[in-house]
Formats: sequence, C-alpha cells, structure tokens
Amino acid sequence: MTELEELDLDNNNFTGPLPPEVAGLKKLKRLDLAGNYFTGAIPEVYSEMENLEFLALHANLLTGRVPASLAKLKNLRGLYLGYFNVYDGGIPADFGSLKELRILDMASCGLSGEIPASLSELKKLHTLFLQLNKLTGFIPAELSKMTSLMSLDLSINYLNGEIPATFAELKNLTLLNLFSNNLYGQIPDFVGELPNLEALQVWNNDFTWKLPESLGRNGRLRFLDVTQNHFTGTIPRDLCRGGRLETLILTNNSFFGSIPEEIGECKSLTKVRVGKNCLDGTIPQGILSLPRATIIELNDNLFSGELPAEMSGESLGILSLSNNWISGEIPPAIGNFSGLHTLSLDANRFHGEIPSGLFSPRSLLVVNISGNNMSGEIPGSVARCTSLEVLDLSRNKLAGEIPKGLSRLKVLGVLNLSSNRLTGPIPREIRVMTSLNTLDLSFNDLSGEVPREGQFLVFKNSSFLGNPKLCSPGRSSCPSRSSASLTSSRVVITAISLVTAALLITVTVYQVLKRRQGLRAWKLTAFQKLGFKAEDVLKCLEEENIIGKGGAGIVYRGLMPNGADVAIKQLVGRSGSGCSDHGFSAEIQTLGRIRHRNIDAGASECMSSVAGSYGYIAPEYAYTLKVDAKSDVYSFGVVLLELIAGRKPVGEFGDGVDIVRWVKKTVSDLPQPPSDAASVLTVIDQRLSGYPMASVIHLFKIALGCVEDESFQRPTMREVVHMLTNPPPSTPSATVAAGPDLIKL
Repeated sequence: MTELEELDLDNNNFTGPLPPEVAGLKKLKRLDLAGNYFTGAIPEVYSEMENLEFLALHANLLTGRVPASLAKLKNLRGLYLGYFNVYDGGIPADFGSLKELRILDMASCGLSGEIPASLSELKKLHTLFLQLNKLTGFIPAELSKMTSLMSLDLSINYLNGEIPATFAELKNLTLLNLFSNNLYGQIPDFVGELPNLEALQVWNNDFTWKLPESLGRNGRLRFLDVTQNHFTGTIPRDLCRGGRLETLILTNNSFFGSIPEEIGECKSLTKVRVGKNCLDGTIPQGILSLPRATIIELNDNLFSGELPAEMSGESLGILSLSNNWISGEIPPAIGNFSGLHTLSLDANRFHGEIPSGLFSPRSLLVVNISGNNMSGEIPGSVARCTSLEVLDLSRNKLAGEIPKGLSRLKVLGVLNLSSNRLTGPIPREIRVMTSLNTLDLSFNDLSGEVPREGQFLVFKNSSFLGNPKLCSPGRSSCPSRSSASLTSSRVVITAISLVTAALLITVTVYQVLKRRQGLRAWKLTAFQKLGFKAEDVLKCLEEENIIGKGGAGIVYRGLMPNGADVAIKQLVGRSGSGCSDHGFSAEIQTLGRIRHRNIDAGASECMSSVAGSYGYIAPEYAYTLKVDAKSDVYSFGVVLLELIAGRKPVGEFGDGVDIVRWVKKTVSDLPQPPSDAASVLTVIDQRLSGYPMASVIHLFKIALGCVEDESFQRPTMREVVHMLTNPPPSTPSATVAAGPDLIKL
C-alpha cells in the first residue's frame, strides 16, 4: 500500500485513537477519517505526510490541542477538523503558512482564544468556517488580505467590536455570517456594494443605525437576516433588484416607514418576517400574493388601512398580522391560502362578519381573530376545519348561538369565545370533545344550565363567569331575569367561588377490604373548617366523575352539599400492612403547611384536577396547585428523558433528586460549555448503542426544552410535535460536515 494516494474511511464505526500508521503512506494525497468515533489527540506524525492535499478528521470525538505541526503540510488544500471534536486551546497561528489552503473548516469543536491575524496569509482560501466555538476578541482587520475569500462564517462565538472597514476589499465574498456574537456599530455602507454578496446574516448582535441603502443593488442578494439588533431607518428599496431574494427577516428592531412596494413584487420570497418594529402605512398589495411565500409575519407594528381584496398563495403556512391598526372587513379571499395552518389577525380593528371562506383551508391549526370588532354569528363552516387545534374569537361583538358543529373538531385543544354577545345554551355536544383542554365562554349572554358530564368536568368555573342567565353547577333551576334574582345569583356565584378558593382539601381515601366485615376504612384530613362529611365524599366516587388517573391513584370531581367543588384522590394498590403510599401522606403534610398567595382564602381559582404521578409533575404545581398545557409539556419531557437515559423518573438518584435534576446536574459537571454529543453521551442509556447520534441529540434538546423550570420557557405541545416530526435537515458535506451516523458505546 505504499503507493496508495487516497484513503477514504468516512462514516463508519471505527473507534479508539487515530491510527498513526497511515503517516507511513508517503504518497497519500487524500485522507478522510471523518464521521467515526475516533478519540484522543491528533497524532503529531500526521504532519509528515508531505504530499497530503486533503485531510478530514471532522465529526469524531477527538480531544487535545490541534497540532501546530500540521502547518508543515504545504500542499494541503482542504483541512476539516470540526464537528463533535472538542479541542483545547485555539487556532494555531502557524496555519497561516498553509499557502495552498482553499478550505479551512474548524466549526463546532470547542476552539477558544482569538482569531490569529496570520490567517490573512491564506491568499487562496475561499472558505473559512469557524462558527459554533468560543472565540473571543475582535475580528482581525488583516483578514481582508484573503482576497479569494467567498464564504466567511464566524457565527455563534463571543466576538466583539465592529465589522472591519478593511473588509471592503473582500470583493469575492458571497456569504457573511456573523450572527450570535457581541458585535456592535453599524453595517458599513461597503457591505451593500460587495458585488457578489448573496447572504448577510447578522442576527442577535448589538448593531445599530440603518442598513446600507445600496444593499441588494448587486442583484445577487438571496438571504438577509438582521433579527434582534437595534437597527432603525427604512427598509432598503433594492433588496430584491435581481429577483433572487428568498428570506427577508428584520424581526425585533426599530425599522420605521412603509414596506417598499418592490418587496410586494418579489416573487422569489419564501419568508417575510418583519414583526416587532415600527413599520406603518398600508400593506403592499402584492405581499399577500407571493407565490412561494411560506411565512409572512407583519405582527406588532403600526400598519393601518385595509387588507387587499385579492390574496392567494398555495405555499403560505403562517400569516401573522396581529397587533396592528388594520381596519375594514376581512376579505373573503383570506380563504384562498389552501396550505395555511396558522392565521393570526388578533388585536386589530377589523369589523363586519367573519367570512365563511376563512375556514376553507383544511390544514388550519390555529385561528386567532380576538380583540377586534367582528360582529354577526360564528360561521358554521368552522366545523369543516377538522384539524383545528386553537380557535380564539374572544373580545369581539359576535352574536347568535355557539355552533353545535364545533363538536366535530376532534383535536381542538383551545376554544375561547369570551367577551362577546353570544346567546342561547351551551351545546351539550362539547362534552365529547376530549382534546379540549381550555374552554372560555365567560362574559357573554348565555343561558340555561352548564352541562356536567364528559369533558365539562375538567373545565374551571371561571370558564362560565359573566353570564347572568347561566346556571352554575349544582343549582336546580336557572335564575330569573329580575334584578333581585340576578343580584341574588351573583351573590351565590361569588360565594361559591370564594368558598371553592378558600378550601384546600386533600381527602385521602383508601379502601381496606376486610374479608370478614366487608367495610371501608376512611381517613379525612382537613386543613380548614369543612361544610361536608366523609359520607358526602363517598357518594362522588363514581365512574362519571373521574377527571384524572395517575400512578398514585384516581382523581374524582366532587360536588358537596354546600355547592363547593372539591378534588378527591383515591389511592390504589395500598393495603393495611403499611406498604408504600407513593408519597401521598407526605403530600398531605406539605399541602397542610403551604401558605401562598395563589392558594389562600379569597383567591379566584383553585385546583380542579391533577392527572399525573410523582416525578412527572411540573415544579410550578408545588405553589400554584394548578396544572395547564405547559404542565403536560413538562411531563412529556420527563418521558423523553426516561427514554434517553433508561432510568425511572424518581428513586434512582438519591433523596429529593428526580431525573430532571440529575440530567441537568450531570451535564453541568462537564467542562463548559459541553458539546451536544458530550452531553448526550454522559446520560444516555447504554442500550441505545447503534442509534443515530444526530437523532438522539435532537430528542435530548427537545426534552430539555420541555422540562424548563419556568413554564413560559417551555414550548407548546404543538411546537413539540412539530420539532419531533421535523428534525434538522442534514447539511451538505461540501460545506458543513455530517456528524457520526450511529452512537457507539
């Protein structure tokens, strides 16, 4: 094999240290060992392969320092060292002597320190990838001497300072990625004049002033993302002069003025995201008819006027116009977006009736028209949107009855019709909508009784407040329309609400079957004076009253003689022999000691149900005693961690430590910041050997997002499903190396 010129072993399952023997192949020109599980340091002897032109060691598990001696490889044209490797130290300054180098890819490999100015000697280099590291300091002005440079990616580091003025010399630059750093100052005017610039992505920095007016005039601009900076001024008019612009993302800045009409004529656009600025004027007519657009976000601005009568786009999935000053009627053409799944028109000044065609897209998941002046009835066509998950029509002037056809929406999770002028009874058909977690019909003019079966058992009393003609649960007759009866009913409703909030009751029910007596033994633990007896509780233990089940028992809803609603937990699997009660006795003692603003007397709400087992319950439950959709997300995250780590949620980590705390502590003990692969390999179940590393990392990140301590930081379940069904696409190996295919343990 002494005559061998090319050795390609990429994307296999090799382990152990890199083989030093290959250095004996003196005629070797190409060595590719990427995408394996090699560990340890890069052998110094690799610098002796003098004829080597291509060296790829990326996507392994290498450590140690990057040998400066690799600079001896004078014929080297491509050097790939990043991705999953975690090196000590920084970029060797000696690499500046690799005069033939065309590509230097050291992305995502733990590099620290500053970027050596000596890299400016790489006159033939066209690609420099240093993203996803821990690099600090300024961007060296000397890099402008790399006159062949086409792609420069320094994103996701800790760089500061301004874009060097000398970069005006980089006439061949097509890609400039500087996002997620600490850069400041303005985008120099010369950036808009770079003749070959196709991608400018500088989001999540501290840039100020305005974008260069000449940006896009080269006719080649395709990607522009300046989100989360402090830009002001107007949107440059020539961004799409060449008709190639695909993404326009200006979110969360202070841009003002109107959107240029030219943007509405840019047929190549796939994403228009300009939300959270100070833009005003009317929305250009063409912008809502872009043929390739998948997302249009114009929310949180000052747009006014009316929507265009003509709108269309088969590719559009998200349309967000919320929180503006848009007026007029909602055009029927809004139903022309056949692929639409999210429609947000809330917090505007729309009036008139909701067009029935609005619910034409069968793909709709979220519709929010709240906070407008809509009138008329809720269109019956809403029942055709069988994939709908969220429907919010609150804070309008809608009248008529609630459509019974809503019960056909089998996956609807949120229905908010509050603060309207709806009349008639609450459709009993809603009882079969088992996916409906949140229902708000408050502050309407509904009448009749609130149904008390099926899904209605899980809704809070606050869901029905502000309907004077509506019978509260437990009342035998509806209040009359007289002012005296109305006043009396309000007093009763208020009293019931206060009593419900004042009572924090945990009733421990366990059945000990006495083979001779056939009796039940009861223990009633009360923390306040009660208006009912244990016998009243017993009557509620019926199948129809079940509102939740968990590892510790079954939760029932109980209506007491005094009108109070209570939650009753019946333990299962407990005998009189003193075996474990799943920690429920400790829960009772804890609840008896709790004094918190959310559960003292006078609070507006109290717990209606807790469905779950210990180890799965979100931390906020400890002080709010309430569960919501984000609590479910936390529980799902625990399940994902169980799958990844192969451990139970509690009982394996010591007193007071559950799987979430154990994972976070284990990862935090690694050298910071740890790589994604290192974090996963520290906690992973050994039985997962052979599974795709990238997939497990993706799942691990989703799990950690689900178990954030603060509920507002967790994704929604819909977002979780979207992330699970849309894993990150594989990056072309020509630019960003692929990671190891399989986990090797």
